[in-house]
Amino acid sequence: MQYVVMPSNDIRTNLATEQYLMNSGKLKAPFMLFYIEGPCIIVGRNQNTLEEINQKYCEEHGITVTRRLSGGGAMYQDLGNLCFSFVVPAKDQEFGDFKTLVAPVVEALHEMGATGAEVTGRNDIVIDGKKFSGNAMYTKGDKTFSHGTLMFDVDTGAVENALKVPKDKIESKGIKSVRSRVTNIKPYLAESYQKLDTFSFRDELIKKIWKVDDLEQLKEFEYKLDETDQAEIAKIEQELYKNWDWVYGRSPEFTVQRRRHFDGGTIDARFLIENGKIAEVTIYGDFFGKKDVAELQTALKGQKYAPEVIRQVLSQFELNEYFVGLDATEVTELLALQQ
Repeated sequence: MQYVVMPSNDIRTNLATEQYLMNSGKLKAPFMLFYIEGPCIIVGRNQNTLEEINQKYCEEHGITVTRRLSGGGAMYQDLGNLCFSFVVPAKDQEFGDFKTLVAPVVEALHEMGATGAEVTGRNDIVIDGKKFSGNAMYTKGDKTFSHGTLMFDVDTGAVENALKVPKDKIESKGIKSVRSRVTNIKPYLAESYQKLDTFSFRDELIKKIWKVDDLEQLKEFEYKLDETDQAEIAKIEQELYKNWDWVYGRSPEFTVQRRRHFDGGTIDARFLIENGKIAEVTIYGDFFGKKDVAELQTALKGQKYAPEVIRQVLSQFELNEYFVGLDATEVTELLALQQ
């Protein structure tokens, strides 16, 4: 069985690589992929992106947000997380049978000291009742891929903050994530493995799965991307994983309420979002204004429901004329961000 260690730490590049290698025929299934990325959130295919993320936190901390092809819930990852994928012939794999596919990974973790690791529920790997791996599956044509995470040394505080659903009212038809207690696997490994970084942990895991003592023994099994591969991957990345319409526009219809009490009055804004764009917006409140907020509502209607777009639209207006005595910057941020 061949494998690929992805050189990129960008989740969008890595998802594009996974998709390309699954469909290109360059590698014969079954094969495995391993990748590590910087801070990011990957939402499931059928989710409402904005309902899953703390958008303000993600924006302030430079967290990349994208959507994957497979279903399931939203996942936070950073350089302390290792991802793995199995690409197998669809005829040989029952869709949804994660336990069979991830067995080599679980066995490798047992060998490394985490003997309590087990597959449980629908698609998780847990230890001491805490989740450290989530998995999702996707089938196209004659192939199926199952990709999963391994929380090795992830910033668990960032997990909580980045995926913390804001208190402001959001209602949608999207499939919502179920939050679980999470942990890193690192403390459960034998002491010799606890000194590793994520990249070294990846290499040790590969050796355990292929049952060798040195990666040099696997040279014939490792596939390295060439320039043709990278050019095709870049196209997929631009067309899909960096595409606003794919990441946000696929979100189902949903409503958002943005409400705050200022010393000069209360603003209560209601947005109806369709395909990631503002279909309707109404701004209620007991504030005073020289001008009619209907002008703002008209300007926002039809725009992408994205912080930078809302800020740009509102910057064209003297907001103090519409909300007398209220700080224009604070009003803008109230309407622009889910915080």
